[in-house]
Amino acid sequence: MSDDGQHGITLIAFVGSVFSPYYAWARKRGRADPENHCALNVAIYSKGQRRWAMTERGQRHCARSADQFTIGPSQLSWDGDCLSIDINEVCVPFPHRIQGRIKLWPQQLFAYSTPLDAAEKHRWGPLSPASRIEVDLNAPDLQWQGHAYLDSNEGTEPVERGFHTWDWSRARMRDGSTLVFYDMQAPGADDRVLSLRFTPKGTVEPIATPPVQALPKTAWRINRRMRSAQAVKVQEQLEDTPFYQRALLQFDYAGEPLVAFHETLSVPRLVSPLVQAMLPWRMPRRA
Repeated sequence: MSDDGQHGITLIAFVGSVFSPYYAWARKRGRADPENHCALNVAIYSKGQRRWAMTERGQRHCARSADQFTIGPSQLSWDGDCLSIDINEVCVPFPHRIQGRIKLWPQQLFAYSTPLDAAEKHRWGPLSPASRIEVDLNAPDLQWQGHAYLDSNEGTEPVERGFHTWDWSRARMRDGSTLVFYDMQAPGADDRVLSLRFTPKGTVEPIATPPVQALPKTAWRINRRMRSAQAVKVQEQLEDTPFYQRALLQFDYAGEPLVAFHETLSVPRLVSPLVQAMLPWRMPRRA
């Protein structure tokens, strides 16, 4: 998010894209190679300049090393201090270009990683929950600075085997801490919740889990919720799809009013045949 709150951006670099219908179809035909299903998802949330791109690339278009990840015409690189993302992507179905460079400077690096499921086949951990970001795009013409969050997810099985639904949120506190709630639900099972505070000193502090606050269903009728002791307000709806939503929420924690990035994923919706048939229209593939 920009310091003035007027701009936002989300980037996700995939090796073995969990949302890819092509990867799912390849797994059904036998053992699929995740390196053959890479993508850079870019979503821009600026007034009058909303753009979204996610083109999957086959293995011959991609390369990875310890400090660089090339995905077709885009790439990510790490120099020990700064993560640079050079973007050259095209949106679909309307062919708007997203082109430029983003730089991210971690304020504190974490080596924290934790299983998300009982079988420990899916892991998550913030690499830098509090970072500074500089956005310099020429398509669209956007330049701004702000605060950012950087994390990592990995799994050794398809997402539908480990999860049903989750609600995730992160919020920046006045003291520079980052508050994260990872709330996972499944029919017939107890909720599994991670409630954590990542401090500027590099410590990870478990916190008491607030009660559930129901949120209005999305336009696609996705159920969603947030952990908060007080009522929660949807400040802005950023993404609303048949299986996934992203929004900015206003809530309160320990008497401090906060704004959270909040996401909900419905795995049954994701893997439904209808949604899998729709996804190529938003996620083209270059083999």
